[in-house]
Amino acid sequence: MFKNIDGGVTAAHGFRAAGIHCGIRKNKAKRDLALIVSDVPAQAAAVYTKNRVQGAPIAVTRAHVADGTACAVIVNSGNANTCNANGVLVAQKMCEGTADALGLSANDVAVASTGVIGQPLDIAPIAAGLPALVAALTDTGSADAADAIMTTDTRRKEIAVAFTLGGKTCRLGGIAKGSGMIHPNMATMLVFITTDVDIPADLLHAALVQNCESTFHMVSVDGDTSTNDMVLVLANGVAGNAPVQAGTADCDTFAAALEYVMRHLSREIARDGEGATRLLTCKVTGAASTAIARAAAKGVICSSLVKAAIFGADANWGRVLCALGYSVPALDPHTVDVSFASAAGELCVCKAGQGVAFNEEIAKKILTEDEVIIRVSLGAGIHEAEAWGCDLTYDYVKINGDYRT
Repeated sequence: MFKNIDGGVTAAHGFRAAGIHCGIRKNKAKRDLALIVSDVPAQAAAVYTKNRVQGAPIAVTRAHVADGTACAVIVNSGNANTCNANGVLVAQKMCEGTADALGLSANDVAVASTGVIGQPLDIAPIAAGLPALVAALTDTGSADAADAIMTTDTRRKEIAVAFTLGGKTCRLGGIAKGSGMIHPNMATMLVFITTDVDIPADLLHAALVQNCESTFHMVSVDGDTSTNDMVLVLANGVAGNAPVQAGTADCDTFAAALEYVMRHLSREIARDGEGATRLLTCKVTGAASTAIARAAAKGVICSSLVKAAIFGADANWGRVLCALGYSVPALDPHTVDVSFASAAGELCVCKAGQGVAFNEEIAKKILTEDEVIIRVSLGAGIHEAEAWGCDLTYDYVKINGDYRT
């Protein structure tokens, strides 16, 4: 149904992006200012962190996207612009400067920031860098923009797909950042998705909110929910499809394409967890409800003891049962099966809540692959869910022990 294509956040027609170093970050080799622009007015939808402490850009973007439209988003890394007395003013000035450079209204510009919390953000390097940033805009600029929004990320995160609506070829793509301070109900992550589909803002928002439940809300690296999370989707209608209507096959196809992109970015965020050496996936089946399946999957990938065991390639399945026990209401452990799987094979380690004999060497081989899957059957229904995390390593402590200094 969906064809993976190149182009990331600029794969959709009518979008350009750029990323430069303007001087927020000391390392001149790291880009720290990104811009994504639609050449025509776009429908917009966004979701934000559920942390009660929120960065100033969240408040400004909420206000600017409230009418369901936007044309651009300006993003800086290296400073979260959070808990600052003049934070809102700086975020507004970022929008105003971008709008002036593009010939737009400031209300048509969204803003996002990521980095250290509690340090004043100087508008001067951003203002000085805007002319070069706008001049660098191109329909192949996704990679530069993706680089510019990274903090402790070790890899660029981008994806794009093509699909058909009403006989018209449509495109949808995105970029993301996120590596630490990642937990369900969003994370220290920024995600920007663009599409050339013609879809009204209310349907765009509904699809985004629904898909967040099965994608970004199912990611956890360290159990900390950030202050600056934002997922923003822009749809400019350039593909020329008939406007998507609720309850139609086209609406379902678009939602599925959006979920596909969001799922990919979710996995990439978990894979790039700070200090991580393995992507940890928990697949839960046999649950009495979707809510229970999700609680079980998140409980397992959030467990520090499970994460540490995966780092050590230790098939300590008892930690999985323990996590299920405090995550799943009315769990009957006597119906639970657990196995570990990876590209090296699959090994059952628990049947009906009891341990089964297994070869430790085979287990270790399975657990040393790049992605480790914990399969859990609750034996209580037909519902399922999937969550993504990573192992807990020594490097996580090193990274966060001197993150600010």
